[in-house]
Amino acid sequence: MPNLRLADLTAEIEANVRRALLEDIGSGDITAQLIPAERLAQATIITRDDCVIAGTAWVDAVFRQLDPRVAVHWQVKDGQRAQANQVLFHLEGPARSLLTGERSALNFLQMLSGVATRAQFLADMVADTQVKLLDTRKTLPGLRLAQKYAVTCGGCHNHRIGLFDAFLIKENHIAASGGIAQAINAAHKIAPGKPVEVEVESLDELKQALEAGADIVMLDELSLDDMREAVRLNAGKAKLEASGGVNESTLRVIAETGVDYISIGAMTKDVKAVDLSMRLSL
Repeated sequence: MPNLRLADLTAEIEANVRRALLEDIGSGDITAQLIPAERLAQATIITRDDCVIAGTAWVDAVFRQLDPRVAVHWQVKDGQRAQANQVLFHLEGPARSLLTGERSALNFLQMLSGVATRAQFLADMVADTQVKLLDTRKTLPGLRLAQKYAVTCGGCHNHRIGLFDAFLIKENHIAASGGIAQAINAAHKIAPGKPVEVEVESLDELKQALEAGADIVMLDELSLDDMREAVRLNAGKAKLEASGGVNESTLRVIAETGVDYISIGAMTKDVKAVDLSMRLSL
């Protein structure tokens, strides 16, 4: 599946930001009303952590929707590594608007940069191998495309976006369909041309999936020896994806088995936001 591109996310970004501003501001920012409406200010946003940047377009959209008079001056771009205490961007405009938009803007940037930072950390661990690291559907509800975009900023790759763009036939699907071959054959008839991936739990099931013409076979928690044997048996017929039991201590050895992909749910599920700080000056 191709990686998400920022150019394809314009409508999604605008919708994300509309919901965030409505959630935060509601009927109005009563605290901001303490400040005279005509007062102008500047602000500097720094990171307190080493990180990889993702989410600049969401920050831009926050202030564009909130108050077009606010100017955003970026010192970094998506995919760039930043060091602790580095300035990320400057703001200038009405003080009320800077303060009202602060939390929504930083929430997007800190969360998406957290995803990108984690993705880059994992990608660096296997950078000298041929494996591609994939995200999963274990994302924050309503922010899947944003998180999957952040994954690409960190040097990893997108798996299917949802239930509509590719088949992923798992144990229960196989049981309900009557078997691996039956499920794959039905998938080819339902949506010709859509990628068909099958989850297998043994080498025997791998053989069945390959004989039935699976495009991708997910090796679910197979041993390292079985993964190596799966690569040998596959001999390039399909793409092989390792899944389950993937963590920092196992990632490297799994990559060295020769599988094509490793999917990692924790990349988007277990997000540690980057610590950001905004300093206002009048």
